[in-house]
Amino acid sequence: MAEDKNDKQEEQANPADTPVFKVQKLYLKDLSFENPNAPEIFLAGFGEPKVDINLGIKNRKLNDDHWEVTLSVTAKIAKSDEDKTLFIIEVEHAGIFLLRNIPEQHLPAVLAVECPTLMYPFTRQIISQVSVDGGFMPFLIEPVNFMALFEAQRRRQAEQQGQQPTQ
Repeated sequence: MAEDKNDKQEEQANPADTPVFKVQKLYLKDLSFENPNAPEIFLAGFGEPKVDINLGIKNRKLNDDHWEVTLSVTAKIAKSDEDKTLFIIEVEHAGIFLLRNIPEQHLPAVLAVECPTLMYPFTRQIISQVSVDGGFMPFLIEPVNFMALFEAQRRRQAEQQGQQPTQ
């Protein structure tokens, strides 16, 4: 109700063709923490851990103006000397975005770069807090350059199709 009222007020304040980009909601879709070697793992020194991270981005259109963007992060942290797992975190963190009057050619970049860039600090915080709640030091995943990932994906797709990526 309040969101609809705010959207209508925004429409009155902005001309009808002005692009609109707003975060409507951020939420957890799925969260998993595994500590397969507890409690013995806490009795041994950790040393420098071996980190394996997988990141995925998905999006889907909800209606004419709203999109859901989901960041999926799987982090497996192991003792580097023994390859014994310390913990595994799997997170699906999503957001609903209001995207109105965004030119069609810019929509892929907005969904793959702008939306995840806004969400990522919150995703990092969730992962850090879960690692602490699991009995470990805060685990901060490295920042991600979503624009570089997007450009690399566009280049790969263009190469597969045998053409140059558009600028």
